[in-house]
Amino acid sequence: MNDIDLRDRVAIITGGCGGIGAAVRARFQKSGATVLSWDLATTADSQVDCTDEMSIEQALQDALSKHRRIDILVNAAGITGPTLPIQDYSLADWRRTVDINLTGTFLCCRAVVPSMRSQNSGRIVNLASTAGKEGNAAMTAYSAAKGGVIAMTKSLAKELADTDVRVNAVAPAMIETDLISQMAPKVRSAMIAKIPLGRLGRPDEVASLIAWLSSDECSFSTGAVFDLSGGRATY
Repeated sequence: MNDIDLRDRVAIITGGCGGIGAAVRARFQKSGATVLSWDLATTADSQVDCTDEMSIEQALQDALSKHRRIDILVNAAGITGPTLPIQDYSLADWRRTVDINLTGTFLCCRAVVPSMRSQNSGRIVNLASTAGKEGNAAMTAYSAAKGGVIAMTKSLAKELADTDVRVNAVAPAMIETDLISQMAPKVRSAMIAKIPLGRLGRPDEVASLIAWLSSDECSFSTGAVFDLSGGRATY
């Protein structure tokens, strides 16, 4: 594992108790960062509903009161939602999937940007997906939400281009986490078949890229989407 220096950095990871979020948390801690996990799990540093403005605001104020600054935000909270044809997809499932994946990312970005802008530094990394680039059949809400995350990342990066805040996204293909268990077996098999390396990615492989994007070494990349696809071609 390459050394990436995140000493003296305060990092918030949403979904920090889940597969990718937990891997990012572990990698950040090894790199010296102070890590705050925002999650609904009882093991989180702060129990935060990332679709609720008041929950986010309270957690942010608690973090700023204790640490005075926020240097890194990683938006890793997400769900795949049902794998169903669009005619069978309920409005409630659509709203929940979009709220957690897209609206939650928006709310957390909106919350931390004033602090990062005032200190003229920061790193934001949003979890997108290859589904947001290509669209996955029977996953309309997830694909649409992750496509929205990509567009929002590009927009916010331009908005903050007059600062030293960098905003990027990562777009994994299939990663071996509990989230994958939400997919129907037929969909899972079809997704793996598209990966030239012939396997699922590992959470630690995602965490390695996010660690670099969260460091000072990532200085001229902003508004970019970095694939983690095992060789799968995406636009």
